[in-house]
Amino acid sequence: MEFITDYGNGIMAVDSGCGGRPQFDAVHFVIEKGHVAIIDTAMNSGVPLLLEALAAQGVRAEQVDYVILSHIHLDHAGAAGTLMALLPQAKLVVHPRGARHMIEPARLLAGTVAVYGVEVVQRIYGDILPVPAARIIEAQHGQTLDLNGRTLRLLDTPGHARHHICIRDEHTGHIFTGDTFGLSYREFDRNGRCFAFPTTTPVQFDPVALHQSIDMLMKYSPQAIYVTHYGQVRDIPRLGADLHRLIDALVALALSLRDAGATRHAQLKRAIQKLVEEEAARSNWGLQGSDALRLLDMDIELNAQGLSVWLDAMHPA
Repeated sequence: MEFITDYGNGIMAVDSGCGGRPQFDAVHFVIEKGHVAIIDTAMNSGVPLLLEALAAQGVRAEQVDYVILSHIHLDHAGAAGTLMALLPQAKLVVHPRGARHMIEPARLLAGTVAVYGVEVVQRIYGDILPVPAARIIEAQHGQTLDLNGRTLRLLDTPGHARHHICIRDEHTGHIFTGDTFGLSYREFDRNGRCFAFPTTTPVQFDPVALHQSIDMLMKYSPQAIYVTHYGQVRDIPRLGADLHRLIDALVALALSLRDAGATRHAQLKRAIQKLVEEEAARSNWGLQGSDALRLLDMDIELNAQGLSVWLDAMHPA
């Protein structure tokens, strides 16, 4: 099936079909002797593909033990309630700060509406269903989950959001990082070499915490990392160094425009666009110039919004 990428060792990415283009929003499966952990859920529109992918692996609904959310932004968690209603034995694993929003998603939905607008949220995300509290595991740092004898370790990784976790597969040493390790779209690959760019999405971007979380991940020396946007990346030391450098560059841009007034967002967006073009040329991305900007248009907009929120929180008027 073209929408499934099998990385071996029971790990695969399912292209949820969400986001308006292929290989934008991955849902990862970890399969151990017929039992499954699903990592992130994408949006409701992707649920049929996820069920098809499970069936293709010979997995029944009752063999899904865990649905694990890296964080509760709706491109990662929008289908959690719908999936949990279809997976009778699964437990939902989520950061304690996110658990209440899965039980009662009204505030989460309102926050998303504030970023995207009512029409866009309804069209893209649909109805966000609640999850019964009894079916939720609140993830603690260092806590382990038993997936039919395979250990998954939960790591508290704030920075992109205060409710963000990463998941280390103790069998392979690989780590599922949600948005903590940035974006790495496959269109940017060149000759098997991949690239990463930070995401500073509103409303909880914290550069100090994000640097610390990346450093923690690097201490595990993973051979591979799986990002939600999109899939497996390797050459982790190089990508980690790039992310540190680019986080600092984004923060510097934001600080330089702190007092720009009503035009700050527009100026910040243009500055990020210039940074993307420079990074694409510097690192020889597979897409350059206007092609890179088109692919990252939504991410640039969200990064600009998130940096503005961070500026306002750190330096209130």
